[in-house]
Amino acid sequence: MSRTKVMNPPVSRFEASPSPLQVYLRFEQGILGTFSIIAVLLIWQGLSTGVFADWLSPLLGDQGASKLWIKPIFISSPTRVVAKTGEMMASGELWEHLSSSGISFILGSTIAIVVGIPLGLAIGWYRKLRYALEPFLLAYNATPQVVFIPLMIIWTGTGMATRVLIIATVTFIPLTMSAWTAVKTADPRLLKVAKSFCSSDYQRFRDIILPTSIPFLLSGLRLGIGRAMVGVVVGEIYAATSGVGYLINVSGSSFQTDSVFVGIAMIALFGLLLTALINSIEKRYAKWRPSGAAK
Repeated sequence: MSRTKVMNPPVSRFEASPSPLQVYLRFEQGILGTFSIIAVLLIWQGLSTGVFADWLSPLLGDQGASKLWIKPIFISSPTRVVAKTGEMMASGELWEHLSSSGISFILGSTIAIVVGIPLGLAIGWYRKLRYALEPFLLAYNATPQVVFIPLMIIWTGTGMATRVLIIATVTFIPLTMSAWTAVKTADPRLLKVAKSFCSSDYQRFRDIILPTSIPFLLSGLRLGIGRAMVGVVVGEIYAATSGVGYLINVSGSSFQTDSVFVGIAMIALFGLLLTALINSIEKRYAKWRPSGAAK
């Protein structure tokens, strides 16, 4: 018997092209995020320039509409902030502040990662070490780390060392706690099976603990970025003569609202970029993991 091969009809170019709804669903996150940012900027611009007050004055009256006009000294405006950013870039002032903050951020975060992650893994893996250090870590985690800033200034003075120490101090605790939690949530059945095959502590730690710890460590890094940003601003307010935090502090004291928003925008942009980097690493790890581990 001869087999007849069924041929599917060719798909036309118009049928193969995705519909607008499919395109929207594919890029929904980016589209909604972009529109929300644009909406906030337009509202901000309208409130700071009095556009809304002019539009609604026939309905609300001059006195009622004046409440929709916020003076630029309080909130500035997007156009003024962009102009001030360009001015500070051209003069080199912004680059000086960014370089100072960037160096202290990198050094402080590196110290926190190098100390916090191994410490958390060791505490979770070695029971006696956990019993010895757990009271101090819990007390430190429950205490606002900014209370130690006066002592740091007494110990190291004001300068780069103090800022790096402040950033490392406020950043290492979420890394440590995340690594500790990662070890505690490891599957005990896998550890028992590996131990029954006479695997060493190092092999169990390398083959079971570390792979299962990666999602927790990435979450800790995401939290640590936010803490490090706080450390940058607080450290430069108390113990610096340059940096984005210093720029925000001095500009706010002299009512230079444009410069304050420039500093805030730089901090927010830097934090978003680092968070996006962590998210991309997490997505790559999610693709690498076996399907059973991702559930």
